[in-house]
Amino acid sequence: FLSVTEDLVRRRAEHNNCEIFSLEEISLHQQEIEKLEYIDKWCRDLKILYLQNNLIPKIENVSKLKKLEYLNVALNNIERIENLEGCEELKKLDLTANFIGELSSIEALKYNIHLKELFLMGNPCTEFEGYRQFVVATLHQLKCLDSKEIERSERIQALQNYPEVKQKIREQEQAYLLKRAGEKEEAQRRMQERKDKKQKQMESNIGFDSSNSLQNKENHQAEGDGEQETWRRVDDDEEDRRFWEEPTPYTPESRLETHRYIEEKRRAKDNIRESKKREKPLQTLVTAEGKVLNVNVPKLHFSLKDDEENNQIILDLAVYRHLDTSLLDVDVQPTYIRVLVKGKPFQFVLPEEVKPDSSSAKRSQTTGHLVVTMPKAKEIILAKQKVSTSIKHSDCNTLQKNARSGQAEKLEVDPSKYSFPDVTKIIQEKGRIGQGPIRLQPEKITETKK
Repeated sequence: FLSVTEDLVRRRAEHNNCEIFSLEEISLHQQEIEKLEYIDKWCRDLKILYLQNNLIPKIENVSKLKKLEYLNVALNNIERIENLEGCEELKKLDLTANFIGELSSIEALKYNIHLKELFLMGNPCTEFEGYRQFVVATLHQLKCLDSKEIERSERIQALQNYPEVKQKIREQEQAYLLKRAGEKEEAQRRMQERKDKKQKQMESNIGFDSSNSLQNKENHQAEGDGEQETWRRVDDDEEDRRFWEEPTPYTPESRLETHRYIEEKRRAKDNIRESKKREKPLQTLVTAEGKVLNVNVPKLHFSLKDDEENNQIILDLAVYRHLDTSLLDVDVQPTYIRVLVKGKPFQFVLPEEVKPDSSSAKRSQTTGHLVVTMPKAKEIILAKQKVSTSIKHSDCNTLQKNARSGQAEKLEVDPSKYSFPDVTKIIQEKGRIGQGPIRLQPEKITETKK
């Protein structure tokens, strides 16, 4: 059964900053609550409590709410008025459309001296002869019953006839309680029948499944599954039609049974929906032959830039600005890039091989786009390497001399013959310790040996 939870109370206490200890008013209507508990421990300062349209069978765990002024438990399964003696400030009680047949239980409200309004419309007890007179004579503090004001003359007359009316009410009450006992037995019998029927149905379904599985191994599996699904759907529709067309008395048990049936059907539909989601075929990202495919399941705009100057490829993926970065998963491979956006794959085959280890992924602070920088695996020849090739072989001796003396000789190049800028003076002049593969300093090496 469903009971009142702290999480539910806190969610319903948004107007009080989700604080429940100082709560004065709370609405817990239409929450399918089947047991009323904990309210008197968590919300001691409650003045107004709405619990209408639930499945509560009994008034309980509210007696410690000393400040409670208005209690609404309309449209529930309550059969008796009880456990309200501690609600000292109770002024208004709404019990509309419940199953109160034990009318004498209203005598428990004598102790609620501030009670002014009482609603009992839609209860079996309102059909009793002398119902209104009995309530008016029993509860002297009442000012209004079932939205109708109690006149002074009406109360006097009710008090005069009280002994006779009380006797009539007792007799009718006993007859009603006998009838209720029969209804409870009938409800128990129907519930047991339903359980047995469901058990048989489950057993037959298991048998159907096993026979179908054998048949599927021999024949067509998809065709067998389709037949099975159609058979189950027809069976469910038939059961649904029988349930709603079968006449039943309006009792707390039938109301609860209806609720459980609807809930069961809803869960079954949710399970079918979930299983269909799980059965959804996975997106093919790489073919059986090993060919990587271009995929854009999240349907995002993107741009691919070839940054030749820095020898890298830049992917700009237009992910949503407010999307949390934890929902993105980037995987860079030498020949392709894959990005999972909320589990949906974006995959793109790169025009050139890249270095995955040197790649980086960042979010743009202005647009929120995902920017992935991927250095190319193939190195490019830089412009300054061309300068070294222009040195003539005849100058090698000069370079060797300069290496020994520790000075570098600057080569004169005719600027009209070359388009690239002069890069010879970018680095400040320092003592040279070696000239590449030509010769290292022999003097220093010999010194270290000594």
